[in-house]
Amino acid sequence: MGLSRVERVIPGTRWLRGYTGQFVIADLIAGITVGLTVLPQGLAYATLAGLEPQYGLYSAFVGGVVYALLGGCREVTIGPTALLSLMTSRHTGYGGESGPQLAILLCFLSGVVELLMAILRLGALVDLISLPVTVGFTSATALIIGASQLKALLGIRGGSGSGFASTVRTVFEKIPEARVADSILGVVSIAVLLAMRKLKDIKTPEDATKGRKIVGLICWLVATARNALIVLVTSFIAFYYDQRGERPFILTGTVKSGIPDFQLPPFSTVLPEGGGPNGTSPVQLGFTGMIEELGASIALVPIIAVLGNVAISKAFGGSGINPTRELVALSLSNICGSFFCSFPVTGSFSRSAVNHASGVKTPIGGIYTGALVLLALGVLTPYFQYIPKAALSAVIISAVIFMIEYEVIRPLWRCNKRELIPGAVTFVLSLIVGVELGLLAGVLTDLAFVVYRTARPLLAVSVANTTLGAQYILIRPNHSVIYFPAVEWVRNVTSKAIKQHGNIPVVFDCRLVNEFDYTAATGLQMLRKELEKKKIPLIVYGSSSEVRKLLQETLKSSLLEVTNDEELEILLQELSTAEGGFSSKLQERIESELSFRLEESITR
Repeated sequence: MGLSRVERVIPGTRWLRGYTGQFVIADLIAGITVGLTVLPQGLAYATLAGLEPQYGLYSAFVGGVVYALLGGCREVTIGPTALLSLMTSRHTGYGGESGPQLAILLCFLSGVVELLMAILRLGALVDLISLPVTVGFTSATALIIGASQLKALLGIRGGSGSGFASTVRTVFEKIPEARVADSILGVVSIAVLLAMRKLKDIKTPEDATKGRKIVGLICWLVATARNALIVLVTSFIAFYYDQRGERPFILTGTVKSGIPDFQLPPFSTVLPEGGGPNGTSPVQLGFTGMIEELGASIALVPIIAVLGNVAISKAFGGSGINPTRELVALSLSNICGSFFCSFPVTGSFSRSAVNHASGVKTPIGGIYTGALVLLALGVLTPYFQYIPKAALSAVIISAVIFMIEYEVIRPLWRCNKRELIPGAVTFVLSLIVGVELGLLAGVLTDLAFVVYRTARPLLAVSVANTTLGAQYILIRPNHSVIYFPAVEWVRNVTSKAIKQHGNIPVVFDCRLVNEFDYTAATGLQMLRKELEKKKIPLIVYGSSSEVRKLLQETLKSSLLEVTNDEELEILLQELSTAEGGFSSKLQERIESELSFRLEESITR
């Protein structure tokens, strides 16, 4: 049965076909489970982004609804993530309303860029980011995020450095100022979270008793809702001490309650006193000024968001996922979210894994998650003020610690050490000069290696003999394309081979070459002329019809070309008996043969 008009406009409505009560229950359970994960993460990621905690919840409900209507993978959950929160935090440090306004505008512009990528079919741009670069980037980001949370984890007040090294240095300098209660709470929370995470690895046999299955289910629920449980328990402890008039922990403070108003993203802002370039007077920023402040993040945040979302979709949805459709869903999640005070969002791998493990049936589970977040905004926000900041830092650190992918180093070292270089460049520069320049440097390093391999293709050079004893130099490219950067390389390799093995015929094996460009063909003509002066024939072996046509058009003269070993044997014998290198009879035969083959290829 084909798609209806509504299903073409809103692809998510196709999930309603055959949407049974069993599906409703499964999606409701998964939605609530993911909601229990996103509530503490949203609060924590908002503080990581340099915003008030409620902005994490504002960012957590729109994406799920939009993706349920437009997305194609039931497991994907859209919302705030540690990586995008870190990238947002670079623009929220001026204070006042400028921080949230810049973050909301960044969310809107990210959605616009993602929508343009979808319209122009530019989703393939993420393919330029190789796995080693991605690993280096995410690992460096995990360290930066972890370092940024040390201050809150240890209860240290005051500012910290702007970079990874300065942040770590500042924390070590202020260690004497650490609060004992916050430090103990933070460290214990991390230990408990990591221990609870291991509970999900406990497997229940299919033939287990009913009691054993119940225990297994409880372990899974505890492992899945561990962040919510830690936040809940530590909040009760803080509330207990508050009722006794004591404040041993640094608390989150008042969280604004209620659903955010629907409004346009801000297109102007004011950097408060002390936040301007001179550090003293307030500065009015129009739309252009905000664009200048956001800078490269307008392009980089969408690329990172698309990279993560497509990777999650492919991991759970397989090859049936439409990247353009995912781009549209993600872009509209950000655009619509910006009208509800959201900062940039994308798919979360950890919450998507929870969604999958919870048995979600359709993306409609995201709507239930959004409803739970809205319920929390309307009812629970007065109690969020008792959440210790050390507990939120523990939630972030215990999540990002698994983003450090050190396990890929060993197989790369054994198989291809060269691929470690782009990853190492990305990792080191991300820590030293920032994640934007680190990622750019890693991609450029990868592209430099690609260009180098194109300019310096592997050429196997050997001296071979025919069955009748005719000797020749065989040059075999191991790449399927020969482009213009490789012209001089091929000529130099051929010249060295002649110097080493003498003035004997040169056979250029094109059986693996599927494509020549015009410049490379012209370079081959120049090589042929150089060899003619030395009375050395250049023979092309086994070229495809496309390559042969290009060479024939370029060389504008006879081309010595053979298709198999028998033809090569005959040609070399004739060349060895022809004085001066080429006989007129042989020349005519070759030209006739080439003309016939060219006509045959055109006819085909």
